[in-house]
Amino acid sequence: MSALQLKTYQAQALASLARLLRAALNTGSLAAAWAIEMQRQTPVPAAGERVITVPYRAEPFGDTPCVCLRIPTGGGKTLLAAHAIPLMARLWAQVDFPLALWLVPSTTIRDQTLKALRQPGHPYRQALEAAYGQALTVLDLDAAPTIAPQDMGRKALVLVATMQSFRVRQTQGRNVYAFSEDFDAHFAHLRASIGPAAFAALDKVSADDLADPGQTFLSTSDLGRVKHSLANLLALMRPLVVVDEAHNAKTDTTFETLRRFAPSAILELTATPVPRKTNVLHSVSARELQAEDMIKLPVMLAEHKAWPDAVRDAVLRRRHLEAEAAHEANYLRPIVLFQAQDKTGPVTPEALRQHLLTEKLATEVEIVIATGDQRGLDGLDLFDPACPVRHVITVEALKEGWDCSFAYVLCSLQNVRSGKDVEQLLGRVLRMPYAARRKSPALNRAYAHVVAPSFSQAATALVDRMVQGMGFEALGTAAMVLPDAGTPDMFGDVGPLPSTPPTLTLELPPEAIAALQGEPGLQVLPREPGAGAAVSVSDEMSDAQLARVLAVLPASEHAAVSAQVRQHNERVVAARSPAQRGVPFAALPRLCLGPVGGTQAELHLFERNTLEEVIAFDLLCADPRPALPGWRLVEQSDLFEIYVNDARVQLRQAQETAQLSLNAVPIDATETDLVLWLSTALRRPALTDDSLRRWVAALVARLRHEQGLSLTGLLRARHALAQAATHRLDNLEAQARKQGFEQLMLDITGTPQASAWSVGLSPDWQFRYTAGHYPARNVYAGRWIFRKHYFDVIHALKSQGEEFECAKALDGMPQVLHWVRNIEQQEQFSFWLPTATDYFYPDFVAELTDGRLFIVEYKGDAYATNDDSREKRAVGEAWARASEGKAVFAMIERLVDGLDLQSQLQRALGA
Repeated sequence: MSALQLKTYQAQALASLARLLRAALNTGSLAAAWAIEMQRQTPVPAAGERVITVPYRAEPFGDTPCVCLRIPTGGGKTLLAAHAIPLMARLWAQVDFPLALWLVPSTTIRDQTLKALRQPGHPYRQALEAAYGQALTVLDLDAAPTIAPQDMGRKALVLVATMQSFRVRQTQGRNVYAFSEDFDAHFAHLRASIGPAAFAALDKVSADDLADPGQTFLSTSDLGRVKHSLANLLALMRPLVVVDEAHNAKTDTTFETLRRFAPSAILELTATPVPRKTNVLHSVSARELQAEDMIKLPVMLAEHKAWPDAVRDAVLRRRHLEAEAAHEANYLRPIVLFQAQDKTGPVTPEALRQHLLTEKLATEVEIVIATGDQRGLDGLDLFDPACPVRHVITVEALKEGWDCSFAYVLCSLQNVRSGKDVEQLLGRVLRMPYAARRKSPALNRAYAHVVAPSFSQAATALVDRMVQGMGFEALGTAAMVLPDAGTPDMFGDVGPLPSTPPTLTLELPPEAIAALQGEPGLQVLPREPGAGAAVSVSDEMSDAQLARVLAVLPASEHAAVSAQVRQHNERVVAARSPAQRGVPFAALPRLCLGPVGGTQAELHLFERNTLEEVIAFDLLCADPRPALPGWRLVEQSDLFEIYVNDARVQLRQAQETAQLSLNAVPIDATETDLVLWLSTALRRPALTDDSLRRWVAALVARLRHEQGLSLTGLLRARHALAQAATHRLDNLEAQARKQGFEQLMLDITGTPQASAWSVGLSPDWQFRYTAGHYPARNVYAGRWIFRKHYFDVIHALKSQGEEFECAKALDGMPQVLHWVRNIEQQEQFSFWLPTATDYFYPDFVAELTDGRLFIVEYKGDAYATNDDSREKRAVGEAWARASEGKAVFAMIERLVDGLDLQSQLQRALGA
């Protein structure tokens, strides 16, 4: 089985973690490294704009990195953790074979995680085996004493446990903190390896331990002796710690527990980080998950006045989906999750089961009940084509860890505001089968049927749960919950998403009739005499209209009504967007490369690795005397210091920790071994293994024989050496690529160079913006309304500043049909042009009413003339020339030749 490829957002989250750890080592400061990474993630400020970033929160772990990756429900947090362990071991702990402590919130999740990490061919296992091969052991707490002492430092050890196993105020009486003779050999081994100094801070035998009935082998002579406990063993090894569902681990007791292990680094994973207690390093949006086909969106919501109607329509919707699934390449059997009422309500699980049978909505074998007392799901493989189950009835949340992406329809007969249970069940129906988009549009959506007085009330409650408990963003989520206006008994294609939002209906007291009667845009609907009234609006409700409505309502209802109105307005805007209306965006031709005088069929996409294929890069010719400028290693008997540009960035005892010591210096290691290890660590596509090995050999020889560094010192510092060598290779490769790019296409002034290659465009290589594939983050939240943006949200656009003014100017141009705020670093979902080192993602992409394409890049005054901008201008203009008049490229600034933004855009179009 081939390894599961990371999604773009997963790779970006890991890249952010890697940059932070490298910068922390290079600067010697976590706070400085954090500031660097936050600055990198912050959009370029406008002239005079002050950028405020959240500082790193060092408490309660001090110099130990503790950072969080925020991933919404369904985003694959466990896979990320499996990839993060080797990364943290290499870049931060600087060990070949780490000990990792993987903490989860429950025994169910523990068992599920253990099973996956142990299963050959499972993506989690593959991620670890890619780094450690068969030198990998995954174990639970019960198996910890079976670790052979000689395996520590020679195998990667992953210990999976619940947080509750360790989290206590008093450690006496807990097995993980108790003295165990099973660990005698481990402590003897470590004493010989790292010496007695490291043991000073460990937990010692106390009088309470002597009184413990389970510790009868201890005597008064053991008082003050270091406990041979698992907790102490972990503290000596300084494990890498992964905390799953980290929002549950933010108490003082938890912090104290984690400090007992003396972790070398802590990685937190959650959809809902706790504010002001979490260092959120990287945040993923729900739209990124949708774009990568990880979750089904939007949620098509239908509200019902009576529970039998909700049940009937949920069943009919499921039947419709199963008919659609018959045409899919992969087996798929859609399932309904019913949330029945508890024993205090009329619709208990058994009552609902009888209703399904009596009304002939399901057969006996198609129904299972999963509650605390009835465990109908136990032992069932819902993915098995032979499994008949189509209806799962529960009351509270299904057991943790239960995931079946065949779940498509949620039917809740409880109050959808009840919180965690609805939230968890909704998460179950969002996961996309096989993490791949289905052929039928109906199967790319999730469905919810609820009992509620109106759509707006039901939708508001559902959106609240998605934001508060599932990691969805407050802005833009309302447009992900749309009315299921289809007729579920008709098995035709559901077609495009609704182009008009539902009418917003708000219940009002009787006195509101006179106050609101005749208000423009509001329709007042009197109820029965004395029963009050309702007000409805089908377009956006203005601030003035909302104020009039709130004036006739008690203050206690203002927040709820305002939320309904805000979400309604979001749906109105979304319904107007061309993407939701099914309007196509014109195809954008990619820049291609082919031989001079060649045919169009010989054109191939000009992408990141194209330069590697057409230019020769001889590493030793580029760097005949390999060196690491600014890098210095100072050795003493049991201490080594590493300097970068004369600043000390690392000071480590050769026997500082067990992990370092046991990985430090293989007894029989040779210079050849170091060369082979470095060559493997530094491998990259642009270099052949032979050229890289020769460069590494020359580098090691020079460090040893010209700088006088010992082989032992280089072996101890090999991870830091690898990072320095990586930085050097990055610079050498960037220089070569820049030279090759200029030789291949054009120099920085745009003058064509003599070359055997030429650029062009080909219909075989095109990019299209499509609905559901716009992974926006930090979406626009300003009051100005953009009328022509292709998607319903706008990625990372501030509500003021020069880029905002540029977007306003573009939106107001009569020549523009629609436009997109292009998303940077989204190779699959954005338009890009090649540069010497990476890709250039223009700020704005527009389709004009005359059929032409218009690419706009805004550059602030401080950046308009630098090398990066000149290169972008050159490649943009080359792309436009190759289009032969079908496309226009413009790089604009705040003011050019006395022209403002609007005038520069018009000039670019020849107006």
